[in-house]
Amino acid sequence: MTRLRIEQLTIYPVKSLRGIQVDDWPITAEGLLYDRHWMLVMPNGRFVTQRQLPRMALIDTRIDGDDLVLSAANKGEVRLPLQTAENTQQNTFTANIWRDNCEVVEAAKDASAWLNQVLQPPKPLRLVAMADDHQRAQSQPERFGEETHTRFADAAPLLIANTASLDALNHALKNKTMSTVDMRRFRPNIVLSGVDAFAEHQLDDLQREDGLTLQLRDHCERCVMTTIDPDTGEKSADMEPYHTLATLNPMPGNPKAAAFAINATLAAAKGNQTLHIGDTFAPKAEAG
Repeated sequence: MTRLRIEQLTIYPVKSLRGIQVDDWPITAEGLLYDRHWMLVMPNGRFVTQRQLPRMALIDTRIDGDDLVLSAANKGEVRLPLQTAENTQQNTFTANIWRDNCEVVEAAKDASAWLNQVLQPPKPLRLVAMADDHQRAQSQPERFGEETHTRFADAAPLLIANTASLDALNHALKNKTMSTVDMRRFRPNIVLSGVDAFAEHQLDDLQREDGLTLQLRDHCERCVMTTIDPDTGEKSADMEPYHTLATLNPMPGNPKAAAFAINATLAAAKGNQTLHIGDTFAPKAEAG
């Protein structure tokens, strides 16, 4: 029986900043707990990522008790509470992420100020969290289901990658005498092993023995962020590894676009709703 094993779990508390690798972590219908719960926005409310500010890749995140801590080399750190204070709710405003409008609050003014000092953006940014009692509308029900919701993830609550797919990409890069890359380029929440390269695109539901089920929805189309070195915050001039990936694993119906990893949702859960490194899953048709 085919079984897939969790090799890595990562949460990204602030959209486009560095992630936190964990050994085990709670999973909710909106994704891993605290994943993409904060994001940076421009004065007009439009979201900001490494696409506009590649140096966001150099800011570390960690959770310390009840605080989220942001830090950067030679720039010190700033703390903000994991829970948004109730008295900030009167200061809600509208932020935009892709086609979606969300009601948000500024998470912490000192955190916004610190991020502006570190990133030196063309215009001042604010770090925001979703307003209490606001739920982001599902703009793509045909892909993810009408009842599926996220915080500030691009699309689905979860992104699942395959170690063999990364190995295949790096093999192709080596053959072209190019530098290899690691999984940080693709920012998945869950990294699995146990199937051939890119075979994840042919899988449906994955079920743990206790019934917790991950529903694999569709390919994740990649962008220029895959060309940003997570150690330097610089884009590659040759658009690699994007171009090589597009030849290995193009998006269905769009051969010039690259795909890597699968957008996924939490379909069902029984028992402990916590994921652990080492958990194994079977394709649902084989489970049991």
